[in-house]
Amino acid sequence: MRWRALSLHARQLLAASLGLIAFLGFTGFALDHAFLETAQSNLHDRLQNYVYAYVGDVDFDRFGGLIPPQNRSPDSRFELPGSGLYAQLAGEHVHGNLSARFGWESPSALGHELPPPPPFKLSNIQFEGPLSFTDSHGVSSRFYRLTQSLVYEGGEVGRTSEVARFTFSVYEDVAQIDRQVVVFRRALWSALGLAAILMLVVQMLVLRWSLQPLRRVMRELARVQRGISERMSEHHPRELEPLTESINAFIISERENLERYRNTLSDLAHSLKTPLAVLRSRLESDAPADELRDEVRAQVQRMTEIVSYQLSRGATTGHQLFAVPLEIETRAEGIVTSLEKVYTTKQVLCEFDLDPAARFHGAQGDLMELLGNLLENAFKWAQQRVVLSTRNEIERGRRSGLVLTVEDDGPGIPPDQVERLLHRGVRGDERVQGHGIGLAIVQNIVRAYHGELDVDESPELGGARFVVRIPPGLM
Repeated sequence: MRWRALSLHARQLLAASLGLIAFLGFTGFALDHAFLETAQSNLHDRLQNYVYAYVGDVDFDRFGGLIPPQNRSPDSRFELPGSGLYAQLAGEHVHGNLSARFGWESPSALGHELPPPPPFKLSNIQFEGPLSFTDSHGVSSRFYRLTQSLVYEGGEVGRTSEVARFTFSVYEDVAQIDRQVVVFRRALWSALGLAAILMLVVQMLVLRWSLQPLRRVMRELARVQRGISERMSEHHPRELEPLTESINAFIISERENLERYRNTLSDLAHSLKTPLAVLRSRLESDAPADELRDEVRAQVQRMTEIVSYQLSRGATTGHQLFAVPLEIETRAEGIVTSLEKVYTTKQVLCEFDLDPAARFHGAQGDLMELLGNLLENAFKWAQQRVVLSTRNEIERGRRSGLVLTVEDDGPGIPPDQVERLLHRGVRGDERVQGHGIGLAIVQNIVRAYHGELDVDESPELGGARFVVRIPPGLM
């Protein structure tokens, strides 16, 4: 639960910090390992140069005896006892069946016991370390060692059987490299630590800047909730535009629904005033019972029609976000089958020209009201033919729109009656001759879906043509 409570800023900062620590840790380890390998490689080269310098200065006398190096040491530390840099020569002189061992150590080895050289291997150069060695006095030390084994043949004429085999070793205490590594690691981790702090600061600033649009969305939403603003602004990054558009569409949809409910109640109350007033006046008069009964029956029928109409208007759902697309053909077939039974004597033929991909994104009740009222009106006034057609309206990045057309071969609607027929203020008790309140319901449904209803003459059938256009919307 604690993880879920973290803000987006905290989550991204934590993830970036962990990734940064892992990256810098791996980088530090890799650099430390590379530096140690480089230091050991440099040490190897340096010790090998010491060996070459000493071997070039080693010689044997005419009797096979060792002549120690006489020239100046390649490094002054070889002359300083306990300096940590030591040279050692150990070998064997062979003359016939006789052999004698010999050896030499640099002055720096005075007072120190060096490890014995490795077994003799001709022309073998071997670098080892760090090696741990404990001398006979119990003193422990750690060294890097480079050794080279050589054979010397020589002596007086006729004494070619004399051979000297020896191994030259150079030792350096690990303290020298350890000090270099310590200095390097201190500098490395100090630099990486400073880099980590700077990168975290930069990361915090980048996160703060990149999340600024989200904070602005939150502030705008809070202003909408408090009633300071009517809707979200339209200036947001591309990634947030679907979110803000959906919120604005939801706000508009809710306000339209609330306004529609208020208007429906107001219209219902207003529409019932007249029938109720008529009933009250007739009850207060001395009209005969039969006349009063007929009047009551007429006014009750009128009020029933008004209530049915206003309830139909109030039930109109309108534009919905994320609505399930409804297939049109099967629902239209059910309505047409029912209308054919009602108008069986007219022998009206209903033809379909439907786009298989066309869908209605909204409430099923709205689709049934839309199809039912348009088709019923067409069946009522058609002579023989009614045509229902649909097609998709595609807009990239949005759900598809719908164009629904109903045509008949009836007498049509006079052009001067169209504006009055579709006027917003038409109520249940206001009729256009020949066309019932169903068209007013259609107009209300179309407006609820931000669409348009056009009425004109059918170019093919010659009667009325009703075209409903519902534009593409948010997914």
